[in-house]
Amino acid sequence: MDSAAPLSLSPLARWRGLAARLSPMAPLRRRFQHWWQGRLPLNDTLTLTQRNVYILPTGAGWMLALTLIVLLIASINYQLNLGYLLTFLLAGSAVIGMHICHANLRGLTLHLKAPDPHFMGTSTAFDIQVSSERKTPRYGIALSVHGTGKESHHWAWTDVPAQGQASVQVAFKPERRGLHHVPTLTAETRFPLGTFRVWTYWRPAAQVLVYPMPETPAPPLPAGEPRAGGSGSTPTQGIGEFDGVRAYRRGDPLKLVVWKKAAKTLGTGTDDLVSRDAQQAQRQELWLDLARATLPDHEARISRLAAWVLQADRLGLEYGLRLPGVEINPDTGAAHRRRCLEALALC
Repeated sequence: MDSAAPLSLSPLARWRGLAARLSPMAPLRRRFQHWWQGRLPLNDTLTLTQRNVYILPTGAGWMLALTLIVLLIASINYQLNLGYLLTFLLAGSAVIGMHICHANLRGLTLHLKAPDPHFMGTSTAFDIQVSSERKTPRYGIALSVHGTGKESHHWAWTDVPAQGQASVQVAFKPERRGLHHVPTLTAETRFPLGTFRVWTYWRPAAQVLVYPMPETPAPPLPAGEPRAGGSGSTPTQGIGEFDGVRAYRRGDPLKLVVWKKAAKTLGTGTDDLVSRDAQQAQRQELWLDLARATLPDHEARISRLAAWVLQADRLGLEYGLRLPGVEINPDTGAAHRRRCLEALALC
């Protein structure tokens, strides 16, 4: 469960929640939900069998059934032998299609790869491996997140080769930062006739970490603090001090450009340059403190800290992070950036 601050609910939302709890159907819904979740244990690998694969006619299937009934009644009334032939031929095709459709999904093995952390407001793609041991290929297999609205319900389609496997990516966009369970997924097929829908539900055990959304545009970094045990007037000798360097400004002399940092930024695909700051060349260190993000909203302060973390990392500065009950000492590198973003996501 994520640790983001709870959002205030509107009076209408609170009234709807109270009405849902007081509804006479609420206990039955909770009981059904408990029974349904008990039949779907958390697992990152799922093998589809007759116990967890379901089948029902589609809208086209019901129309075909109605058409067959009309054809049968007309054939009986008018004693049409060709009508009988057409009716039972179509009915037999529908029955065979039902068995093929059910077998097209049954026997598949679904495996979820652990998702990578991502920032709130962006979609993350779950890599799902679909494997089949059958000697014939399977067509028209679709996967999606269960429970989304029809407007945002996106299916990922694939064909699975005979005794092979296929990879599918399913997108998920959480609305809050923190640690989330991977949502319930659904897989379905309507091959070959589209008259039957065969589907299954899958509850993966994996979790995904959602970083806070960085504030845009990124605000300037806060002022540095004197290093513990150091003199505030000691000249900066290295290039790791916060106030010893700053972002490059047009017109800066080339002799002030820190070329070692420039080579690192160019190697990562960016062109951010930094210059030595002769006016503030003091031994100071950068602390990103939640108390220094002067914004009224807690989530806005977290977003500002996330923007500061990314900005300091991009400039190659040593920075530390202070949160309530958490203090991460100044450091640099991808591992330090990931640790700070994880602390922001879970605070």
